[in-house]
Formats: sequence, C-alpha cells, structure tokens
Amino acid sequence: MWTIFISVLAGFVTTLVLTPISIDFLRSSGIVGKDQQKKGKPVLPTSGGISVLFGFITSVSVFIGLRTFLFLPIDNSLVLASLSSVIIIGLIGLMDDIHVKEKAEKVKMESQLSVGFRKGWVKPLFVVPAALPLMVVRAGQSSMVLPLLGSVDFGILYPLLLIPIGVVCVSNGTNLLAGQNGLEAGTGAIALFSIGVFSLIHNQFEAAALSLSMSFCLLAFLKYNFYPAKILPGDSLTFSFGAVIVASAIIGNVQRFAVIVFIPWIIEAFLKLRSKFKASSLGNLQEDGSLKSKHDKIYSLSHIFMRMEGMTEKKIVVSMYFVETAICLLAFIIFL
Repeated sequence: MWTIFISVLAGFVTTLVLTPISIDFLRSSGIVGKDQQKKGKPVLPTSGGISVLFGFITSVSVFIGLRTFLFLPIDNSLVLASLSSVIIIGLIGLMDDIHVKEKAEKVKMESQLSVGFRKGWVKPLFVVPAALPLMVVRAGQSSMVLPLLGSVDFGILYPLLLIPIGVVCVSNGTNLLAGQNGLEAGTGAIALFSIGVFSLIHNQFEAAALSLSMSFCLLAFLKYNFYPAKILPGDSLTFSFGAVIVASAIIGNVQRFAVIVFIPWIIEAFLKLRSKFKASSLGNLQEDGSLKSKHDKIYSLSHIFMRMEGMTEKKIVVSMYFVETAICLLAFIIFL
C-alpha cells in the first residue's frame, strides 16, 4: 500500500508543478478557448489535460519502478497496457483540442475529414485505437455476473468486443458532463478515488494505483481549474480520466461498482440524447452572477440546478460534487 501512496504523491506534485508551466506554454502556442460563462468571456489556455497526463505517467511509472525493484508482486502487462491506452486517448484528446483551435482561427482545415472529426459518429470511434493495448493482453475476466442472468462467460468476445465498447462509451461519456469550471476534474476525481478505494479493499493493487493516481492528479489540476479557472481541461483531460475509469474497472474486475459510480455520466448521455446531442450544457450569465439554462427542457444535469434561484457556476459545480459523492457512497453500501 505504501508504494501506491508514494506514486500518488509523485503524480500529485508533478501535476501541481507542471500545470502553471503548461498554462504559459498553451497560451503562447495559441491553444486557447473562451470561458463562456464569465463577464467579458476571458480567453484561457485549454487542453489542461496534458499536465494531468504527465502527472499520471509519472505516478504510474513510480509505482511500477517501486514494485519491480523491490521485488513486490505486480502484473506489469496489465499496468503498462492501461498506461498505453490512457496515453493514446490523451493524445487523441489533444488532437481534438488543437483542431478546435485551428478551426476557430479559420485555418484552411475545412476538408470533409476535419469537419467529420468533430461531428457525427466519426469522433467517438476515433478513440477505438486506445482500446488495443487492453485487448491484446486480454485484460480482465471474461466472466461477469449480470442481473437476472447470473454468471455469464463472454469468452473471446470480452476482449474483442466489450473492451472497445467500454473504452468508446466511457471516454465519450466523461466528455459530456462538462461546461463549468472544475466540473470535469472534480467529479472525475471523486469517481476515481472511490474506484481506487474499492479496488484497494479487494487487494486489486494495480487498479487501485491507476485510479488513485489519476484522482490525485485531477485534484492537483483543480487548484488551477476550479472557479474562477486559470486553465480549461479540454478533451485531453476528459478522455484521459475516462480511459482510467475503464482500465481500472477491467483490470480490477470491479465493473459493477464502476457502473454505479458512473451513473451521472450515463444520465447525462440520455439527457443529451433527448436533444440529439445538439443542446448545450452552458448557461446564460445573469446580472446577479447566476446561470440560467438556454433551453426550456432539461438536457443536462447542470440544467436542473440552473432552474433554481441564485445558482452560480461555483454553486452548480459544488452541488454536482455532492451528487457524485452520494452516488459513490451508495455504491459502497450496495457492494460492501
């Protein structure tokens, strides 16, 4: 357990140090976006997930190094496959963030490929390669206990079909519950911390190291991303922690617990589906600083809070933290 503590601390410190550096780098590189729900809509550097990704890589590398050189048991193939998946999907998220920046500057990238990458089914499927490392090592157990059906062995379909479906759905799902300062990083940190603790209780140390490492990297990032944000997360962050959720659930065989923890993102996906994924999670800034939804119907969990009086961006985000915490506690009650 102490190896996990040291590795988590290494990732936290790395992210804490690299994030302000990445703020200057991203701003000078022109990878920026408007903070839409502030007066004057300030321009902030985006794709903050890069510093989180480097922190995560550091954390997992320290964990592998400690376990290897001290001759402690570890399944390196599972950890390295998971790390590879997260790096791949983080780079895909960075490509998307850069694409948005280029499009905003009206650079000539309006080919059918570049437009299609942001629209329709092309973008979700673009993350499929991130599932390959987990597929080729046959991560996880093919037998799963399903409601009403009991234990079902999916055999070869588990690595070839269920793992890529999980990676695509979860990584894109974490990208939906977004829009307010600190929302993505905070809810992700809570979810991953819960998965990490649950994995630790069941002696799934590899899964615990992955999820706790990303959780504390997200907490370090929150210092600069919480309201009022100095940097925006971008797809490089949401895709990355979504991949960690999937990888931890698979290699730790805690899929059912992870599904409960993931409920807010599942609800968000169905709410967005109501609008055919055309609705915005963003609100209109009012004179008193509160946010009001742009839509008459509820198309996002944030819209529920926007219907209440005096709900500022900060209050909405903190309320979502409480919702996710309550759901995680419910998951512990159900499975422990």
